[in-house]
Amino acid sequence: MQLEIQRLSKVYPGNRGLLPTSFSVDRGELIAIVGHNGAGKSTLLKLLASWLVPDSGQVTVQGIALRDRLALVRMIGFVPETPNLHDAFSVDYNLALWARLFGAPASRVEDTLREFKLIAFRSSAVRTLSKGLKQRVSIGRSLIADPPVLLLDEPTASLDFETTKDIYRLIHRIHGLGKTILFASHRPEEIKTLATRILVLHEGAVVFDGAPDAYFRSSFYQTLYL
Repeated sequence: MQLEIQRLSKVYPGNRGLLPTSFSVDRGELIAIVGHNGAGKSTLLKLLASWLVPDSGQVTVQGIALRDRLALVRMIGFVPETPNLHDAFSVDYNLALWARLFGAPASRVEDTLREFKLIAFRSSAVRTLSKGLKQRVSIGRSLIADPPVLLLDEPTASLDFETTKDIYRLIHRIHGLGKTILFASHRPEEIKTLATRILVLHEGAVVFDGAPDAYFRSSFYQTLYL
């Protein structure tokens, strides 16, 4: 197992958040985390990325415990739903800063600019970019240290049809390079296009864990979307 999640929990006032949750992830899986707003999708991803401190439980990534945060940030890349880029600075600067923080070689900046088709925008301030380009920068930055696991929170939120398809192709390409990917989504077409496995969260608990075909035949899909 590449990721092992054991009774991980984070509960906010009003009993919202993530109840004790356990599951494992094999290398190379592409997992959709599905559920209504408030089901715990973002909380789960933020816990896995060490953006939140859990109330209980443990996560290990290739044997490295979540509490070893310095090691973990080099194992997991995280793209939040709202980009946390430095809008006033250039694409180049955003990537170079992340490379220094994570101890990645400077050559990774050039590699990322090329791989994500950002060379023409390297000197552009992030605030001048389209939403689709900002998402490319966010994903590229999250992979600057070449982590084996990528987490994406609603990766195509607020993007138009063509840009959404472009992000799908990008995610497929990253997955094809051997990355393990978990993404939160509420869009059926996104789940059908990307996922090899689906986890459904309801009121902070995993209520379904299985293959896409089984999910789309299940009552959980009907409850969420029909």
